[in-house]
Amino acid sequence: MYPKRKSRPLTTAIFLIAAIYILFFWLPKTQTFQHRLPKPISRQDKTLRSDAIRLNKVTEKYPVKEFIQLPTGSATIPRIQYEFPEETKSERKARLKKRDAIKNTFLHSWNGYKERAWLRDEVKPASGGVTDSFNGWGATLVDSMDALVIMGLDDELELALEALKEIDFTTTKSKQVPVFEIIIRYMGGFMAAHDLTEGKHPILIEKATELGEMIYHAFDTHNRMPSVRWDWTKSAKGEEITPSARSSLAEVASLTLELTRLTQVTGDPKYYDAVQRVMNELEIGQDKTRIPGLWPTWIDMDRMDFDDTEFTIGGCADSAYEYLPKSHILLGAQTDKYRKMYEKAIKAFNDKLLFRAMTKDEDAHILFAANAVGLRGNSQTLQYSPDHLKCFMGGSVAIASKIFDRPQDMFVARGLTDGCVWAYDIMPTGIMPEIFKVSHCKKIDHCPWDEDKWLGDVISRSIDSAETRQRAEDEIEAEQLPPGVTEIKDPNYKLRPEALESVFIMYRITGDRSLQDTAWRMFQNIDKATRTKFGHSTIKDIRHKKPSFEDKMESFWLAETLKYLYLIFSEPDHISLDDYVLSTEAHPFRRPDASSHPKSHR
Repeated sequence: MYPKRKSRPLTTAIFLIAAIYILFFWLPKTQTFQHRLPKPISRQDKTLRSDAIRLNKVTEKYPVKEFIQLPTGSATIPRIQYEFPEETKSERKARLKKRDAIKNTFLHSWNGYKERAWLRDEVKPASGGVTDSFNGWGATLVDSMDALVIMGLDDELELALEALKEIDFTTTKSKQVPVFEIIIRYMGGFMAAHDLTEGKHPILIEKATELGEMIYHAFDTHNRMPSVRWDWTKSAKGEEITPSARSSLAEVASLTLELTRLTQVTGDPKYYDAVQRVMNELEIGQDKTRIPGLWPTWIDMDRMDFDDTEFTIGGCADSAYEYLPKSHILLGAQTDKYRKMYEKAIKAFNDKLLFRAMTKDEDAHILFAANAVGLRGNSQTLQYSPDHLKCFMGGSVAIASKIFDRPQDMFVARGLTDGCVWAYDIMPTGIMPEIFKVSHCKKIDHCPWDEDKWLGDVISRSIDSAETRQRAEDEIEAEQLPPGVTEIKDPNYKLRPEALESVFIMYRITGDRSLQDTAWRMFQNIDKATRTKFGHSTIKDIRHKKPSFEDKMESFWLAETLKYLYLIFSEPDHISLDDYVLSTEAHPFRRPDASSHPKSHR
């Protein structure tokens, strides 16, 4: 018996070694916290000729004689965040489990990018291909760096920091530089990562300054207004550029946070000067539009003409309004400019664009923003067409309500947030479409359900016969329209963050834990519908329970959508709204009045 007992440990050891070998070398690896590529392969486009045109030292044609100086100091800004009570052990355990699930989803997409598109702008998440949508400087890599810090992915951050050495902002194969997109993704990524790591990595400021020097040339025009679709080769050749004759409002009015923060950190006044000249012109023009208080979606920045007829707070305009209260915060409330501009804008918004959607739940407080066509004589025609890009507004109104002491606006902020959540919940996939139309209520405070009105809105005529009723019902069935929805104009979901952004902000401001349940439900539906082999993809139609993929994953999926989700399930003082201002790309910039140091709750 003795010899057999003695051989048992050897047998067990051999078995364990074999099992470990199979586990680590034969079985397929899963995308978890442990799965990482230690040294990703650069997929950078190397086809640029050695003599390719470069934007190096360029003599300015319209140099600034005297810079607008950055305000210094800080005034008191009211507290934004709710004072959360301490959670129980069971609450903490449940929260962290959800937070870690979101972190795993982030890593799935990050690993797909790292493996297949490292140093390119985007990975194609279904096929594993690459695309350069933003000048080929590694948009996803730079845009996601602060998320790596926030999620405690230090090893991944080191890889990203090392890769920055290969990015050259002096040249690109692209014919144009989209100034707004480059600033919010790249500049925002650098500055936020710098602030979150307390300046420990000098390369972040080096690259931010390199980019700032390059992009500053887009403002070298006769009136110092930017060329937003900048033909950078003209500047490189010493040729004159002109401001864009058709600039979207968002492109010209959403540069303030990033360039102001660059001046705050580097001390170079020219970046703050550049954006303040733009905002000074917009301040003058705010009362000269067809809907005073609001700016048209399109502006002629060459002639400073504000007479266009299209008005929205959605696509091509959204972040202009978002940046009014946020600029006030980042400047430490040292100027009243942004408060005054916001107060004019929110009054016009409430009077002209805000409406309530008609739903079967008459107690539901479902608010949206219309689009308007401004006519002569202070009249407008409205289009009751919500879109996903408008969903930022709930969070922005909530922040402004706190910092500008406007408690009456919190009712509007919550209604706008709940409207977008409702739009998610009523769709078959549990995901809101890009653009749709709804039946509107005549009054905000009284909105009974009216079946005939809904049917009539679907076919754009009154229901006056069995024939018209049947026509409307057929349209509803064919288009899969939920009650209250009259048309789905664009059924895509582009991995957008705006609805979750407002859920996050509303949660941090109100402390309403039901918003965590809302966010978790939204996350599960999005993850299920969009997950692909190499990440998460835009889907073509949110009405199909198994939607087809468009093989597109923009950098904001990692930089914004998953970051907001992660923060909803993080400790409330992790990236507190009283310590940071989050840009339109969800990049946290350190507030000058922040009273505490960055906290790490991972």
